[in-house]
Amino acid sequence: MTGQPETGRPLAGQVALITGASRGIGAATAIELARLGAHCVLVARTQGGLEETDDAIRALGGGSTLLPFDLVKQADKIDVIGPSLVERFGRLDILVHNAGALGSLTPVAHIQPRDWADVVGVNLTASWRLIRTCDPPLRAAPAGRAVFVTTGRVRRPKPYWGAYGATKAGMEHLVLTWAREVEHTPLRVNLFDPDVVATKMRAQAMPGEDPASIVQPAEVAPALAALCRPEEARHGSTVVFERQAAQAAS
Repeated sequence: MTGQPETGRPLAGQVALITGASRGIGAATAIELARLGAHCVLVARTQGGLEETDDAIRALGGGSTLLPFDLVKQADKIDVIGPSLVERFGRLDILVHNAGALGSLTPVAHIQPRDWADVVGVNLTASWRLIRTCDPPLRAAPAGRAVFVTTGRVRRPKPYWGAYGATKAGMEHLVLTWAREVEHTPLRVNLFDPDVVATKMRAQAMPGEDPASIVQPAEVAPALAALCRPEEARHGSTVVFERQAAQAAS
């Protein structure tokens, strides 16, 4: 994992950790990062989904490492990721925390403890644990990059979305605080809002919507992956995906 980046592969030799990588935005982003040359470490609950992402990466000539585990039920495993990656690869350059939990869309007064614990566990607690374990190697990287996937629901509260919006708001505050703490290092930390995308979570929230009528994960992935490139200068920003701008740039 050393040497100069190859032409057209600006992330060659780098190691990227992506959560929620078994499908949707996480899988598409992992594939895009692999296309740019990174070795991708894929985290998700489902082994089969991770293997599908791995197959797509290998089809591009890339490589990946699979870490199938539950961010809530096996949260202690998060704590050893950073040291384990340094031991195995000697580095960690990129963190993309894409995994998210919607929970039940219900009035705030009706949120059940189990749903609350799951949404808090994935959206907020896992973010804190990932920052703890990844901070040292990301700071040590020549151009460390961290991107956390957020939602416009933080700024636009909507009935029945309380648990999701609240935990994403907490995540944003945590991430932006971390960004302030590392602003004098090479590490760049940002939030990415993909807006409306055809994912399993979107289908859960809007079951009557035609997924073909909205943005697909593969359309969003290049914009998210761009925040992981060595030349990316933005820091402590919330980057909102805009389809027309992305199409004009492609």
